[in-house]
Amino acid sequence: MMEIEKDNMGEKRAYKPRKPGGGRKKLKPEFNAGKNLKEQMESAVALYDSEMSLQAIADELGLNPIKVRKLLITAGVYESDVAEKVQDAFEKYRETQDYKTALLSTAAALDLSKASITSYLPYKKGVYFPGTEKEKISVGAERQRRYRAMKRWRADPTEENFWSVVVAYAGVKFKTYSGLPFSYEVRKGKNGEYTKELWIDRRKNSKSLAWSSVLLALGNRKEKVVDRPKALGDIRGVTYIFGMFYRFGLIDVPDEVQEKMKHPKQKTDKQ
Repeated sequence: MMEIEKDNMGEKRAYKPRKPGGGRKKLKPEFNAGKNLKEQMESAVALYDSEMSLQAIADELGLNPIKVRKLLITAGVYESDVAEKVQDAFEKYRETQDYKTALLSTAAALDLSKASITSYLPYKKGVYFPGTEKEKISVGAERQRRYRAMKRWRADPTEENFWSVVVAYAGVKFKTYSGLPFSYEVRKGKNGEYTKELWIDRRKNSKSLAWSSVLLALGNRKEKVVDRPKALGDIRGVTYIFGMFYRFGLIDVPDEVQEKMKHPKQKTDKQ
């Protein structure tokens, strides 16, 4: 039996159940924030590559220069001393703090406003940043992140800074001495912090690599050219550590080994 209800005038009328998916319609169903961000970024990069100033690009696109700079930072093509300091500090705090807390910590450390810090960081949301555990950024931005981590460690070779290098290279493709491909990931524990353990991904199998083993091999480097993994020590997982160190630019290998590993040396990662 159909339910009935009274309207405001007291008359009975048939009850019409709401259709699934009902509700207020979008005012602009064609609007896509992620798509707009992508188009703006591509346009900004194209103009920046033609050596236009930030102000000129802003005028051309109808944006303000700060947003233009943020778009270029998101694309990984904009560099400056201030941007590098902000991003280095933020990434360091981000390893142990949530996003908002890391912003505030960076602002306090550099004596800048939260808005200033945000303006020097890439966009956090949009098509380039899906909500996955490992933050997705552009290839250029990833390269810069690795470069900054390595630069920070070379300037101050502490264990903490070397760990930042290892974290920055997570997911990057490596090759072993014999040319077998692999990558690794670092996982977070229940407290939200990274565990000091690397999970090596070799085809269908994953093997754990202890952080202590990586540090032991790091301390065993005697010569720049390392002819075989065992030269770094009789260490569990040293074949993977060998491949990592070569990609990091910490060791060189004989010519015939380079041919097998086939990893071109990336200047931006190694400087």
